[in-house]
Amino acid sequence: MSTKTHSVVIVGYGGMGSYHAKLIKDNSRLKVTGTYDVLEARRAASQEDGYSAYDSYEAVLNDSEVDVVLIATPNDVHKELAISAMKHGKHVICEKPVTMNVKDFEAMTAVAEETGLVLMVHQNRRWDEDFRIIKEMYDKRTIGDLFRIESRVHGANGIPGDWRHLEAFGGGMLLDWGVHLLDQFVFMIDSKITSVTSRLSFILGDEVDDGFDAVLEFENGVTAMIEVGTTNFITLPRWYVKGTEGTAVIEDWSLTGRCVMQNREVGKVEPKPIQAGVGLTKTMAPPSEEATLTEALPKAFEHASSFYDNFADVVEKGAEPIVKNSEVRRVLNLIEHIFKSARTGEVVKDFDMYVPKN
Repeated sequence: MSTKTHSVVIVGYGGMGSYHAKLIKDNSRLKVTGTYDVLEARRAASQEDGYSAYDSYEAVLNDSEVDVVLIATPNDVHKELAISAMKHGKHVICEKPVTMNVKDFEAMTAVAEETGLVLMVHQNRRWDEDFRIIKEMYDKRTIGDLFRIESRVHGANGIPGDWRHLEAFGGGMLLDWGVHLLDQFVFMIDSKITSVTSRLSFILGDEVDDGFDAVLEFENGVTAMIEVGTTNFITLPRWYVKGTEGTAVIEDWSLTGRCVMQNREVGKVEPKPIQAGVGLTKTMAPPSEEATLTEALPKAFEHASSFYDNFADVVEKGAEPIVKNSEVRRVLNLIEHIFKSARTGEVVKDFDMYVPKN
């Protein structure tokens, strides 16, 4: 077992930077030894939290005791900060979206390859329990082969913060929540995306999207629907999935949900007509009680390690990263084509940077 503790400096001590600091406190292999922020108030806040605050980014880069730079700044400066860190011999953890386009990310990964240093993107929502339950259902065919997967995140508070309202800083919900939800699908479904159709929402009048929806068609027959909204006073379920043998729902992050499946021990039972508005319907009548089984959601699959432990293993042992840069690149490319589809109003095809996992 490794006895090395990697010294980490957090660059950008806002909401995510301070959150990383709290999480890393519980990790024996990484230790936050300092912070840097361009804002004096945030440097003071980090000192109040017990960390030393560097006066400049150059001071961070020139400190030979620093092993890792963790970047939690607005999106537009990730590339510059990460490349400088790696050129000064530091490994890098970078918040998502790592950049706003594929070209900038490729410049970062080129430096990582040249220097032999580790660059990992903090796609932390691969560890969300609700997602891990859905991935378990997909992998283990809990309700048969999943053929439609709907993933939604809804709120009614508008775009958060300040810089996230501005295009120049990489604001907007596609680059905020969207990158998480798209990353989950890229990680879960080992198949090429054959097309994408999307729309952006500008209800609140910002120059960036306050929400979006996108439909992805995969070569293996799965349809994925992703929706993010910040103007939803009534929310739809976090996950709604259809399989060849049943349907499942996860309502929210409290993991309220269920699976409803065919009862294989009962033959086909004809539904009874129900009054629907001013007419009758058998087609939309609920299945008879004996024809279905309702079960609890399956237990979530477990990652081999936490994000931070995996990062340390990659640094120390050359282990396989759970968040691979090829997957990050694929998501950025997907985001570029979601923007294209929304701009043109067309279905976009023949774009996916898919690399089979096996």
